[in-house]
Amino acid sequence: MEHQQMKLIHIEWTGPYTLENITDLMNEEMDYGIYQVYGKHPVYGSNVLLYIGKADLQTIGKRISQENWWNTNDSNRLLIYAGRLVGEQTPEEIDWSIEIDLAEKLLIYVHKPAYNSKNLTNIPHHALQDIHILNWGSYRDLLPEVSGLRWTSKLDYLEHEVYRLG
Repeated sequence: MEHQQMKLIHIEWTGPYTLENITDLMNEEMDYGIYQVYGKHPVYGSNVLLYIGKADLQTIGKRISQENWWNTNDSNRLLIYAGRLVGEQTPEEIDWSIEIDLAEKLLIYVHKPAYNSKNLTNIPHHALQDIHILNWGSYRDLLPEVSGLRWTSKLDYLEHEVYRLG
């Protein structure tokens, strides 16, 4: 079995923000990352995870302002959490972009938010299998730790094996 180097991604979550004050995040020059949107869903109820998105090469505030959240049911009660990738140093822009993309895909696949349905069927298992995410701060309903090793098809061969002792 081929083994790649595990890539550890730390995400520091802040919030909640509203649609009105999320624009404060438009002014921070390098405020890129992942975001979660919570609100009312006709099937799943109130105050549930609706969407996970990414802001790559633009700020989180700018990205959210481009979406149509104002036209959703009960938009004045939406809560948004901003996740910024953290580490010892800021990576090169291309590496940062790749990490944001991989983190978003794995978080969507694992948590299955109601409004992310189109991204659930075409998961890049190979690209995500060695990604490991640690969520810090106000990560809300996300799991504190998410492993591509657990959630991709990398270990599917174990599904049919039975281990016997003695």
